[in-house]
Amino acid sequence: MAMLPFDDRDGFIWYNGEIISWRDAKIHILSHGLHYGSSVFEGERSYNGRIFKMQEHHERLIKSGKLLGFDIPYSVEDLHQASQKVLDANNIVDGYLRPVAWRGSEMMAVSAQKSRIHVAIAAWDWPSYFSPEDRLKGIRLDFAEWRRPDPATAPVHSKAAGLYMIATLSKHAAEAKGFNDALMLDYRGQIAEATGANVFLIQDGKIHTPIADCFLDGITRRTVIDLARQKGYEVVERAIMPEELAKTQEVFLTGTAVEVTPVSEIGEYQFTPGEVTKDLLLAYDQLVREPAA
Repeated sequence: MAMLPFDDRDGFIWYNGEIISWRDAKIHILSHGLHYGSSVFEGERSYNGRIFKMQEHHERLIKSGKLLGFDIPYSVEDLHQASQKVLDANNIVDGYLRPVAWRGSEMMAVSAQKSRIHVAIAAWDWPSYFSPEDRLKGIRLDFAEWRRPDPATAPVHSKAAGLYMIATLSKHAAEAKGFNDALMLDYRGQIAEATGANVFLIQDGKIHTPIADCFLDGITRRTVIDLARQKGYEVVERAIMPEELAKTQEVFLTGTAVEVTPVSEIGEYQFTPGEVTKDLLLAYDQLVREPAA
């Protein structure tokens, strides 16, 4: 089956305040965001025509821009309206949205103080990140060679495009060896996250997750923590070393794209998706599909 490229599709994209044809949404080759990584983005999901946690996503997009030293020229409410226009224009009910903001091509050097900040929002149908079969049986992770950086060396709390370079390298390496994804450690050797999702460990009925001090504190991560506590589970945010996987019974990932996805293997360690993981998977699925109040 041929892959449908993302630059040659029917549909519409919101670009700097206007809905335009998908194929006309282009940037110049000398855009600063392409050469120097001065770009931030969000990943959002629409369920039954409603964008889940839209407020949090658009607030984070604006915050991410500020962490990279630029102001996004649209308000949170502007982004809300634009996202809905994109869904409506493309007749999408269950899909994925990608807002992105970047420095343009007015200046081409490390310094780009006078470059225009561009903003676009695209959306496409996307029912599930991993296949249903993979999700139910648990996915397989390898250990990544690359590590999440020290907060003193990068704007780690921004959803910045440049921070995903090592995620792409790690995922490609894992896939080349037959794995679905990779588990990344941080600069201290502690468990951090997968390449695009946060990680949770179940040990003797308690839920443990790394402190998000050098990687993105995911919106889905916080949602699942809240769900778990509402259900009476104890959730512990702490430093976790990789050798603790030997005493871990269940592992799952969380993220807008992966939702709640069980893990069956990380390197030499094996896990069986159990009751805690299944409980939270079902609770999250129910929450995102609840009708608007």
